[in-house]
Parts: sequence; C-alpha cells; structure tokens
Amino acid sequence: MTNNPPYPGQERYVRSLEESPLQEVDAVDTESPPTSIWGDAWKSLRRNPMFIVSAVLIAFIAVVVAFPGLFTSQDPTFCELSQSLEHGRSGHPFGFDKQGCDVYSRVVYGARASVAVGVLTTVFVVFIGGVIGAMAGFYGGWFDAIASRITDIFFAVPFVLAAIIVLQVIKNLSNGTQGFVQGVGSVVLALVLFGWPPIARIMRGAVLSVKNSEYVDAATAIGATRRRNLIRHVVPNAAAPVIVIATVSLGIYIVAEATLSYLGLGLPGSVMSWGNDISQAQSLIRGGRNVGVLFYPAGALGLTVLSFILLGEAVSEALDPKARKR
Repeated sequence: MTNNPPYPGQERYVRSLEESPLQEVDAVDTESPPTSIWGDAWKSLRRNPMFIVSAVLIAFIAVVVAFPGLFTSQDPTFCELSQSLEHGRSGHPFGFDKQGCDVYSRVVYGARASVAVGVLTTVFVVFIGGVIGAMAGFYGGWFDAIASRITDIFFAVPFVLAAIIVLQVIKNLSNGTQGFVQGVGSVVLALVLFGWPPIARIMRGAVLSVKNSEYVDAATAIGATRRRNLIRHVVPNAAAPVIVIATVSLGIYIVAEATLSYLGLGLPGSVMSWGNDISQAQSLIRGGRNVGVLFYPAGALGLTVLSFILLGEAVSEALDPKARKR
C-alpha cells in the first residue's frame, strides 16, 4: 500500500494490517497482574548471585549477634594471664589475647555491639534524613531553603572529627562510667547527629523527580491531599536510592564505630566490640607475637562490611531499570 503525500517524491510504502499480523511477542498478557518496581526488583534479586551470597552472610551474622551462645561455650570475660598471647588449641581456635582472654569468644560476642551501632545509626539516619529531605523536596519554599542551608552547614563539618568532639563531651559528662546501653547510645547519637545530611539530600532530589509524575496528578484529581500524596505515592516511589545508600552506609557506620573505638573515644573498654579488640591488639604488630589477635576481629569486621556493600550493590542493580536491561 502506497501512502500518497501532498508533495511528489515523498511517497513511502506501508504494509497493510493483513500483511503484517500481530506477532506473539507483541501481544499483551491481560491476565497477569500488574507489577511494581519492588516486584520487579525482587525478581531480579532472586536471580543475582551477589545478593544470595550477601544475604546468606548477613543472615549468618544476624544469628551470631542474636544467639552468640550457639557458637561458643567460652566466657569472653574469663581471662588468665598465664595464657597470655598463646596460640590456638582445641577449644580455643583463635588463641588468647594479651590479657589471656579467648579471642574466638570475644570475636563472637563483640559482633553484638558493633552491629548494634551500625543498625541503630542507619535506622535513625534514614528516618531523620528521609523526613527532612522528603518534606523539603515536596513542599519547597521557605522550608526547603532553610533545610538546604542547614544541610550545607552539617556537610561542612568533618564527620569523624565532629563525632570525636561529641563523644569526648559525652564522656566528660558521664565521668567515664558507661555500660553497654549508654556506650552504644553515645556512639549512635554522635554518628546520627552528623550522618543524616547525605540521606536528606538524596531523598530531596528523588522527591523532586517524582512529585510531578502523572500518578501524583491523578491522585490529586480524585481528591487526595498533599500529605496523602507525599506518604502514599511520592515517598514509596522515591525511596529506592535511599535504600541503596542506607544498605551501604550500615557497613560504613560499623567501620566508624571501630575507628572511634580504636582511637579510644568510641565504646567503653568494658564493652566487647571489634573496634575495642583491634585497639587493644595494635601494639602486638610491633612485637610480632600472635598477630592473629588483631587480624581475627579485623577479619570479622571486614567480612561484615563487605556483606553489606555487596547487598547494596545488588539492590542498586535491581532497582535501576537500566542496569536490569544491561
């Protein structure tokens, strides 16, 4: 069939519908339920080896944190100086530290404080930064201007240096008498105070790109309020980049706790954590005696952080449609 244009020389041939029937690949399955970005992401994650490996490692770490008694029967606080820096033997595979404490049991029980700091910090940072960023991006105006300037101020402060100052102030106020809860709470507070700005900025940008979408206009047309649009439509569709950053940040906050404890300003020395054990074993590097006392908690720390980074990478690929197509 020839399509005759109004000007000569512009003729083009168009096949009729009978000559080019609808192919099976072009057919639309009207029986299957509609999918969402989260459903597509879950289908992609289930086929991703990186996600499976990281999920298994994180599940294992969670079991160690929740039930350390399943992995060791030794008391991590029981120490004998006569066993100082002895190498591993039956029942004590990692040997003993400088105080004669079992290194393996301390690595197992030390996971609780380190992971608790990472999880709690991530939860509060995502909540505070997510709320501020979502409201700034959605409502705009004076609130956006004030929130953006406050975020810029916090961005100008070095993260670790600010956490050190806050922890030093808390330590002076408490006179150095902190237990597990107080110690973990102090570190979480210091990290949250200066950890929310990146989440706020990412959430603000995601909300700005989502709030003018067609489905938001459709919800407004049928009577949805701005608050309902923000909670029910905008935030769920803008949360993908925040979830990715939060997954990776969890591992970063665990490292931050270890760094602060290594400097002697993180968790109290009486609280078992990977950071405290690394700090106490640093002097063994120069002496060259049983350096595994340092490497075992450092290895557990590195494996945990790697697990969350791999999980964040897998989630990022699953939530990115372009990555799924590649």
